[in-house]
Amino acid sequence: MAFTAKDVKELREKTGAGMMDCKKALTENDGNIEAAVDFLRAKGLAAAAKKATRVAAEGLVGAVVEGNTGVVVEINCETDFVAKNDDFKAFVGTIANHLVGSNATTVDALKDEKLGNLSVAETVQELTLKIGEKIDIRRFEKRANTNSSKVGSYVHGGKIGVLVEVESDNADALNSDAFNELVNDLCLHTAAASPKFLKADEIDEDFKKREAEVYEAQLKEQGKPENMIPNIIKGKLNKLASEVCFLEQKFVKNPDLTINALVANVGKELGANLTVKGFNKINLGEGIEKKEDNLAEEVAKMTQA
Repeated sequence: MAFTAKDVKELREKTGAGMMDCKKALTENDGNIEAAVDFLRAKGLAAAAKKATRVAAEGLVGAVVEGNTGVVVEINCETDFVAKNDDFKAFVGTIANHLVGSNATTVDALKDEKLGNLSVAETVQELTLKIGEKIDIRRFEKRANTNSSKVGSYVHGGKIGVLVEVESDNADALNSDAFNELVNDLCLHTAAASPKFLKADEIDEDFKKREAEVYEAQLKEQGKPENMIPNIIKGKLNKLASEVCFLEQKFVKNPDLTINALVANVGKELGANLTVKGFNKINLGEGIEKKEDNLAEEVAKMTQA
């Protein structure tokens, strides 16, 4: 499969690797960008994996819990300056609150809904004209609690938004300060620790296979004996759950506890069985290519005109 200069640029932005290394990685992997990322990781030429999902767009993430529904939504603009604009911030809040009672399951469906006398899409267009930058509702997540569960939310600096739902078999526990503190702590942890799955048995086989292939290539690069590699990979995969699974991760406020242990301890204190039902997380601009301006270059072009 052929690749283009745009593919090379995308791979550089995902990995931080040099241009020639990116070209080689794409050549070796028939233009497949994800395979090229793994190739560079194996060679030790890629930057930390977090760079693959770095923030690459401006805007805000908003979250709200009202009644039995929690919402987290990402709305983008072109500059950080506009993200601090009062009208833009108010719009993010308006959309988050609208979503609480909305039946929309997609952004397109949301844009067709009414917001006062205008549709959401028309409201976006009006704000775009007023502010002078493109405004776009990119994505949202919703989570509804039951009579036996509670949804909590947290927004970190307008850049990260999370929802977490916790269930209790003791109705009295749901309204206790300890339960509310637990839900809040789990929201904070989700924002800080970036879990990908709730529990170990939810890690899909494709994810494990991909990680195993990267581990194998890394170990070969390091010169590890062939007969030792399978066992080392097995050990790394066993450790994987503690890195990417919410319940297996170490609690950010107390690394001596896993999230599983934290939830169990609070449940014991309240005389209840507590269960984390799930979480949602949105990182602002994740996966969006951001245009980087070079002021010096622009000024040079202007003087040459």
